[in-house]
Amino acid sequence: MLAAAIGSYYATPKSVHLANEFSFAPVKEVGWLFLGIFLTMVPVLDYMQLHARDLAIDTPAKFFWIAGGLSAVLDNAPTYLTFLANALGRFGLSIEDPAAVQQFLSSGQAEMAAISMGAVLFGAATYIGNSPNFMIKAIAEQHKVHTPSFVGFVIKFSVPILLPVLLLVCWLTLRG
Repeated sequence: MLAAAIGSYYATPKSVHLANEFSFAPVKEVGWLFLGIFLTMVPVLDYMQLHARDLAIDTPAKFFWIAGGLSAVLDNAPTYLTFLANALGRFGLSIEDPAAVQQFLSSGQAEMAAISMGAVLFGAATYIGNSPNFMIKAIAEQHKVHTPSFVGFVIKFSVPILLPVLLLVCWLTLRG
């Protein structure tokens, strides 16, 4: 993927870059944000794993809504890892042990589905919920295109459109 991106950049005529006002500024903005997120993940993963039973996230629906809530303000990859660590910790398993992860994957399908759906689907709720949302907002702002504020986006789009869809997904897939 990196080779395709580099090849595309160098194969594109400079006149196209100039006409589109191409800049690496939005990529740098997103890159710094996610570097910070991933550098601070280890203590969170350890905490979630060690205190899993104390946190009472013990049903697929709870995993869906709580993982989803975090995913709305954090990218889906760290959210997924955070709640995988929590799910493993409930059974005394470690996220650092590939055999333990494999063992859990064979027995915890409902939790894994809930974590996966929550981490991915709720990312659309905000600009920072997944990197493409954040990147598009940064590019739009660079080109002085009006975009709703963070709260405006949530009120205008996430609550009236996404929330009913998420309720339906939960009801259809996690009620059992």
